Amino acid sequence: MGRSRISGIYEARRISVLIAGLALLSLATAHSAAQNLAETGSTLIYPVFEAWVGAYVKIDPAVHMTVGATGSETGISQAIAGQVQIGMSDAYMTDTQAMANPKILNIPLAISAQLVVANLPELSGATLKLSGPVLADIYLGKIREWDAAPIAALNSGVHLPHRTIVPVHRADGSGDTFVFTQFLTFSTPEEFGVAPAGTWENDVYYGTTVHWPAVQGSLTVSSNREMAQKLASTPYAVGYLGGSFEANANKAGLQIALLQNKDGNFVLPTATTIASAAALLTPRTPPDERLTLIFAPGGNSYPLINYEYAMVSEKQSSPQVAAAISNFLLWCISPQGGSAASFLDPVHFIALPTSIRARSEIQISKIQ
Repeated sequence: MGRSRISGIYEARRISVLIAGLALLSLATAHSAAQNLAETGSTLIYPVFEAWVGAYVKIDPAVHMTVGATGSETGISQAIAGQVQIGMSDAYMTDTQAMANPKILNIPLAISAQLVVANLPELSGATLKLSGPVLADIYLGKIREWDAAPIAALNSGVHLPHRTIVPVHRADGSGDTFVFTQFLTFSTPEEFGVAPAGTWENDVYYGTTVHWPAVQGSLTVSSNREMAQKLASTPYAVGYLGGSFEANANKAGLQIALLQNKDGNFVLPTATTIASAAALLTPRTPPDERLTLIFAPGGNSYPLINYEYAMVSEKQSSPQVAAAISNFLLWCISPQGGSAASFLDPVHFIALPTSIRARSEIQISKIQ
């Protein structure tokens, strides 16, 4: 074993011991007085975050935290403005935001998936296959009926209704929109390295908010809960929905589409396909942990997965507040805490891989 490798092992152990020591010290400090914290942001992670807070108060009754499902863009902006201690987002900060706000940490807490859901009463249990380019053309208004040739080509043997498609999208600043529009962007075929005019990548691109093409009959909503409700009440609609709301879709009898991945296979969002995609992309995660996990390679990779980020300032109002935040976040990513299957399985999240959890721990240790 070379000297550099031995040094690397000792350094990793030293960091691990340091983080553990900081956690114990901050835990003692946090328990000394009541701390009032505020979180807001992602509606996708809201169900699990609410469960985390409910469980954590039994561990540390001194921590009182309010939570809000206001959308990822609000989570980012309020964390930057110091209006909340934790801003949750399905999207990482843009390069421009990160450069302007170098003290805001982007800390992954878990990995989630997004569903593409349709309301097709005639399918009667048959599976629906969709691809990024087909979805892009639906939202561009180029594909208007469910039995159009590009959809029929993906669904051989399935009787598709001759009905007008009702595309539904988010109107708020949404991490779900960020994830979905990245998929539409990255799956766009390019010619000589350039996206042709009239494609999603060239005409719309991606973000927490985008200039949605004006498609007759399209609808807008402002949260995952509203998306689930709108899809359930609108025959022939299609939309994108956070995986934590899969039970809502199933209860309403909606179709969760198999999506074509980068290798050309059609897959559903399962613990196995989510983990497969994560395993191939998480090794690329940089120290600041801002990374897209969309459209991963691999035959069994589900193409719509992402990190769930906590946006937190390195500098807090007091050591006690910093300790309370640090302890809570360390508990959230711990396999014995918030990342236990009892919390993540019901919302179809998976825990961070060990290497990514270590990176998040290092980021959390910067909170002071």
